[in-house]
Amino acid sequence: MYSGDMDAREQLIETMRELMGERGYVGTSPRAILSRAGVGQGSMYHHFDGKAGLAAEALRRNADAMRGDGEAVFDAGGPVLDRIRVYLRRPREVLQGCRIGRMTEDPDVIGDAVLRKPIEETLAWYERRIAELLAEGQESGELAAGFVPGQVAAAIVAVVQGGYVLAKAAQSVEPFDNAIEGAVTLLTGLRGER
Repeated sequence: MYSGDMDAREQLIETMRELMGERGYVGTSPRAILSRAGVGQGSMYHHFDGKAGLAAEALRRNADAMRGDGEAVFDAGGPVLDRIRVYLRRPREVLQGCRIGRMTEDPDVIGDAVLRKPIEETLAWYERRIAELLAEGQESGELAAGFVPGQVAAAIVAVVQGGYVLAKAAQSVEPFDNAIEGAVTLLTGLRGER
């Protein structure tokens, strides 16, 4: 339950973010949301169009937070490879999975265009943003010219998301760490002649 410092709408959103992370969308009941948030049923239906509306806002918040975290690294300045390495190696709750990517495992989320939208947009944003960095590195001569930035960016996003899956399957962070270090090694091979 949250303190009185947060209004009912915010309590509901934060509770939904937590519960979806723990249980997924399907496993999160309105009763569980209301109980943990410490608000009455009327609050949920006053602020949102039911569970789906609340989940859409929680997913948007998660997406915004992830993009903010990414931009902090990508806009930091310095060599492109260093920024991408920092992004890949940043601390994560690996066994919990990606707060956006793990929602692709929930058929009710993927089957609903409104719920799926922040997931699609966030993963596409990461891919596009990394491709822009790689292209920047090619233009500056830091990276070789002989690769397609969009393809390498797609591979990087796939390594991160796949690393989460491998780690969860093994119940160990080691497969994730190995995947990340493999990606770093491959990226290092893209250095230019500068």
